[in-house]
Amino acid sequence: MLSTDPVGAEEFRARRHRIATQDPDAQVHELRQLAAEVRRSVVQMIDQAQLGHIGGDLSVTDILVTLFGGVLDVDPAQPRRPDRDRFILSKGHCAASLYATLAHCGYFPTSELSTFMAPLSALNGHPNRTKVPGVETNTGPLGHGFPVAVGCALAARLADRSYRTYVVLGDGELQEGSNWEAAMTAAHYDLGSLTAIVDRNRLQQGARTEETKRLEPLAEKWTSFGWEAREVNGHDHAQLLSALRPSPTGRPVAVIANTIKGKGVSFIEDRVEWHHKVPDAGQVRTALEELSR
Repeated sequence: MLSTDPVGAEEFRARRHRIATQDPDAQVHELRQLAAEVRRSVVQMIDQAQLGHIGGDLSVTDILVTLFGGVLDVDPAQPRRPDRDRFILSKGHCAASLYATLAHCGYFPTSELSTFMAPLSALNGHPNRTKVPGVETNTGPLGHGFPVAVGCALAARLADRSYRTYVVLGDGELQEGSNWEAAMTAAHYDLGSLTAIVDRNRLQQGARTEETKRLEPLAEKWTSFGWEAREVNGHDHAQLLSALRPSPTGRPVAVIANTIKGKGVSFIEDRVEWHHKVPDAGQVRTALEELSR
């Protein structure tokens, strides 16, 4: 298992303090900086590994950064603290973005990112709880992470604990029936401590989601299952911070975060072929230049 980075954890605490105490514009600026760091790391990781899911990694980055930078009650120096908030990346194939976020938040040294998907590396192609601090459960098979998150929220109630549970799903992943069973269960038990965030980039492997299996009207689907649905720009940190607040109604919250697959890199944005494509050397240089502006 990777070891926590004490220096990185301290820097993370300082950054979280700045985000929490600054005015809204300064908070957003801090989160944008963190997102840019994560995106550059993702490109470098996938370039080095020659494997990965760069389109989805770049679309989900702002969601992950907002959660870890401004929402989750977590401490990278104590990744198994009993009262920590739980976070699950159900779309586990976008592990590179999660690893980069965790590293830049002090869960382990950023130098470890260079081992992404190398033989015997802890940073597998899908998150592994036994190897990576900050990973709550192994994910990869789509449709599994959300039911686990429902279980975490229900466990908090049974144990009389106050921690919250957050789960990020891909929109193509919502074609799995297990997710709707989980949604129905969460509403039945009034799990107000649960928030599901959909990375709504409208692309999946091989095609657009609406061509594969129509999801719209998506917000109405969540509402009909007993959830409070909120729709936001998934690259707007201020909107995300607001949308990720608990519901005063006590219902579970579904945040539909409208995103762009490949966000930040012009030749990758909204292109279906970049679901599982690796940029060449020239494209890597261009991507890093665009992400440094």
